[in-house]
Amino acid sequence: MISNKFGFSNNKEIYTLIFIFLISFLIRIPTLIIYGDNSLDYEWKILVENLIEYKKLGWKNCEFAYFHTKICLPNNFLLPNLWMPPLYIYYLYFFTFFQLSEQSYIILILLTQIILSSISVIFFYKINKFFFSSKLSIFSSMLFSFFPLYLYGSSQISSITLQVFLLILFFYFFFKLVEKKNFLSIFLFSFLGGLLILLRGEFYAILILTIFYLFYLKINIKKILLIILISTFTVSPYLIRNMLIFEKFTMMKSFGYNIWKGNHPYAMNNSLIAGAEIVEEDFRVILDNVPRDKFLRFNFDKIFFKKAIENIKEEPKEHFIFFLKKFISYILIDFNSKDPNYYNPLHYIPVLFIGVLSLIGMILSNKKSHNLNYLILVFFAYTFIFSTVSILPRYKLIILPIQIIFTNVLIRKFLHRYE
Repeated sequence: MISNKFGFSNNKEIYTLIFIFLISFLIRIPTLIIYGDNSLDYEWKILVENLIEYKKLGWKNCEFAYFHTKICLPNNFLLPNLWMPPLYIYYLYFFTFFQLSEQSYIILILLTQIILSSISVIFFYKINKFFFSSKLSIFSSMLFSFFPLYLYGSSQISSITLQVFLLILFFYFFFKLVEKKNFLSIFLFSFLGGLLILLRGEFYAILILTIFYLFYLKINIKKILLIILISTFTVSPYLIRNMLIFEKFTMMKSFGYNIWKGNHPYAMNNSLIAGAEIVEEDFRVILDNVPRDKFLRFNFDKIFFKKAIENIKEEPKEHFIFFLKKFISYILIDFNSKDPNYYNPLHYIPVLFIGVLSLIGMILSNKKSHNLNYLILVFFAYTFIFSTVSILPRYKLIILPIQIIFTNVLIRKFLHRYE
């Protein structure tokens, strides 16, 4: 049966999963009504509208911008997109085929997101079952489902809900692959890895790290090559698109900009999650002189990366301290946020609480468990990556499932001690 293939082994567990889904779905309805977005904004709106009008993913006129700094393009020139990963844009574009009113269109998107969010809680429960009893797994999944930042995230037009959904499935099939090594687990794990690359550029690093970890676990080389092949095949349509346009194999060109955004004076002097403001006049002049052609993104990214390195070299000690502050803030909270809503108790108390408890859980965890060690590896890989750039509050959701698992490790230790 299909349910057995996915590890849903008996009627009692199926009822548990239905309960988890319904609770997760129903709690998100009022959140959607109170906090849900009402329209597409910013880059999502621009790219979807251009995709509808031109059937191409791109920017025109003065739509392309770096924070408050607009980059204007020649008339009748559509700059091919290399900035935003394509998957969520096509997700939004898909729902335009229903030809709904704007309000109905947004509601439909958000409803699908809360469904994905609720399904992710089911698979999070299944992940917990690799480590814990049914009761602790239910507790963990409910904690995840009711976590305020996750509730809020599913009500927003943002790729974060889709990312968390795919990432949890990726973890689940990683554990299934290590456990059974069958073709279905290998295929789904690899396919999900490809989708996550199309959703978030930094997932390249996570997938490569995971492949090395599979080598460490002595997984058959043929299976690892199959993983690489399927993941590459999944991203190949976008790679081919970029090859035809730019005559280069590339996925995205935002690395230099993101490094600069997290390493410039405005960021250091304001907030760990500050947006990037181009404040130096000479830097504006350099950007203004870049030719407005299809290679604009390539040239900009080189300039931003060079500027980021210059900033770091000018104040290496300060930037290292800044990196450490971001490292700590990503795991715990930003103690210097300028966002007036950041210190809402419903946000920062759970985030801080789960951050502290999960670190203790990691210290006390079974270091002979390959699965737990893998989660620790991914946790610190993500923390390192985001500590080099500018951290937005929603990025916390990427490591939240891992933090809850290690909080559960601590709870289990506590319960065993007092049995």
